[in-house]
Amino acid sequence: MKRAICSGSFDPVTNGHIDIFERASVMFDELIVCVFNNMLKNPFLPVEQRVALIEEAVRHLPNVKVDSFSGLVTKYMEEHDAHIIVRGVRSVKDLEYEQNEAYMLRHLDKKLDTVFLLTRPEYSFVSSSGIRELVHFGGEIHGLVPDCVERAILEHHEKM
Repeated sequence: MKRAICSGSFDPVTNGHIDIFERASVMFDELIVCVFNNMLKNPFLPVEQRVALIEEAVRHLPNVKVDSFSGLVTKYMEEHDAHIIVRGVRSVKDLEYEQNEAYMLRHLDKKLDTVFLLTRPEYSFVSSSGIRELVHFGGEIHGLVPDCVERAILEHHEKM
């Protein structure tokens, strides 16, 4: 079985992320979307909610599972017998960053490989940090995130 991991904070998950998950899901027998729980950062949405929202957004992809982790992704990959990590790339700047990350992963575990998927042009400007900024300043996020995420963000923001 070819199992791949797609990891990130996904805070929040965007339509660009979902597009990468959809495209990667046809390349592998199983894709595990791993929501990284960074204990050093103050999250926009709690990790449990991010997992639930991604599960809802990828419900139509039967071979995609969603999980969370903290620590080294290499350890998670070893525990789940996965040797491929999928990364979405929006720009040359992203590629430079992701290239260094891929080299570090390969340094930590020689069995690991990274697959880069180019973001579709219509999502090339969409980022989680950009979504958070739009929400903060009252901007429109419709069409940039899955509907379930938009609802959750608006509910979360109203409570603040």
